[in-house]
Amino acid sequence: MKKTDLVFFAVCALISCKPKPSADSPSSGDVAFQKLADGYINGYLAMRPSSGVYLGYHQYDGKVSDYSKASLDKELARLKDFEAKLTTTDTTALSPKAFLDYRILRSAIKQEIFSFEDIGAFTKNPMTYAGAIDVSIYVKRNFAPIEDRVRSIIAIEKQAGKIMADAKLNLNDTLAKPYVETAIEIAKGSADFLGGDLKVALKDVKNDSLMKAFNAANDAAIKAINGFADYLSKEKLPKANNKYAIGAANYQKMLLYNEGITLTPAQILELGLKELKKEQDSFNAAAKIINPNKKPIDVYNDLQKEHPTAANLLPESRKNLEKIRQFLVDKSIISIPSEVRVKAEETPQYARATSTASMDTPGPFETKATEAYYYITPVDPKWDAKQQEDWLSQFNYYTTDMVTIHEAYPGHYTQFLHLNASGADRIEKIFGSYAFVEGWAHYTEKMLVDEGYGNTGDPVKAAKYRIAQSGEALLRLCRLCVSVKTHTQGISVDEGTKFFMDNWYQGDKPSRQEALRGTFDPGYLFYTVGKLELLKLREDYKKQEGANYSLKKFHDEALSHGMPQVGMLREIMLKDKSTWKNVL
Repeated sequence: MKKTDLVFFAVCALISCKPKPSADSPSSGDVAFQKLADGYINGYLAMRPSSGVYLGYHQYDGKVSDYSKASLDKELARLKDFEAKLTTTDTTALSPKAFLDYRILRSAIKQEIFSFEDIGAFTKNPMTYAGAIDVSIYVKRNFAPIEDRVRSIIAIEKQAGKIMADAKLNLNDTLAKPYVETAIEIAKGSADFLGGDLKVALKDVKNDSLMKAFNAANDAAIKAINGFADYLSKEKLPKANNKYAIGAANYQKMLLYNEGITLTPAQILELGLKELKKEQDSFNAAAKIINPNKKPIDVYNDLQKEHPTAANLLPESRKNLEKIRQFLVDKSIISIPSEVRVKAEETPQYARATSTASMDTPGPFETKATEAYYYITPVDPKWDAKQQEDWLSQFNYYTTDMVTIHEAYPGHYTQFLHLNASGADRIEKIFGSYAFVEGWAHYTEKMLVDEGYGNTGDPVKAAKYRIAQSGEALLRLCRLCVSVKTHTQGISVDEGTKFFMDNWYQGDKPSRQEALRGTFDPGYLFYTVGKLELLKLREDYKKQEGANYSLKKFHDEALSHGMPQVGMLREIMLKDKSTWKNVL
């Protein structure tokens, strides 16, 4: 699932006070708190209108963030003002539900302030600006007449020059080399999208005067974005440094503010290395079942050759999509709140350069463009035979099913259906936990194989599904380890690349891409952290429920409370308070 920055604003158990017991009806302080929360959210989305559009609030269509220093200073002051107001809120006057929202909101605000002051999102990271002119949603989702959406695109593109000028004023003189290199790639990709795929998506618009205005704004935006890429190449790249580590103190803050985790980075790494060894043992054991006479990595490479043809790629993906959904129903693994199917389609032409497979769900407040799409990027007929084979190897039958499980059933699409069907309120639908959202989807891969998916009595076929699932887990475990090592132990990108190659069993190129991502996305450890947290919660919930436990009951309950950090979910689902802090 492509995520906006919304999923990174997580619930955080920073508050030591607890609300006094109350009846189910809202307590007297709830109204005042809700007014405060609404004020925060309105300002939050006004500053981040693209997030509002994603959520389904179309009053923000055609608007873009103001990145001027005055605007950023004003937003930071606003964040601190709301943090102070929350600090002085009488939490004993809140109902339990409002107190939950209070903690979610306070955590989200702390994370924002952390991003401004400690991470330097606007002063240290040129990627913030390189991808700021993102108009893909206006061609991806049909929430308004196409001409209205073109007008929104024009309005946004007209701000490109100002955004790039503000970027040059805001950014520090010397920046981290991976940040600069990646920002250059993002900017060039953005300009290519505007000049190519965006035009393709709008080719059928017949309003000549409107398209003339679009072409003028589009050309100016492309020029501004390419100019920013040139500026980074000429002015920033020659003097770039390798000071991208956020440091142990900030890493600890990230764990706390994002997920309420009080373990030290060293403890997280120790846990990750232990789990990595266990997963490698599982990988090797599955490989031995498949072919005991070959090295595990060779067995894995052989498995990748079992894939559909280019012509059958989408039909095979559709068939297995429904098969996986039916497995959930037959095995009573989780409720599926809607009969509306996700639609498996080829990735739109304009998005193929950056996507292999993805889930596109509507925002939780979208009322018009409510379709959900599971996109599969087809083979390009212009590729040579080796390129086509390399592409199809990624869609081997076993790994493709793992991706479908992660993205659709019972991963992100099922998660989306439960969120919409739940009693989650506005706060709970806007601010979510990275570890809960991605951890859930990653957890479902292992869970479904554990429950027998792919095991039809043939031990070799079952082992192939296990090794495919294990390969996905090894990637996420390596992310955890490299994240901690990069940001608290100072390892280089080369060292991170070697760690991936040695423990994920992939080549230099994908391993280097993962190590580079770790320099600017230290939070990618949360895929594994969330998965492990959910496995621990399931174990404790099972002990609590005894004979009343069922896997379906656990899953339905876990997805019925929005997108909270898993530690907070423990407080909701577990009766024994002494277990609440034992998240891992």
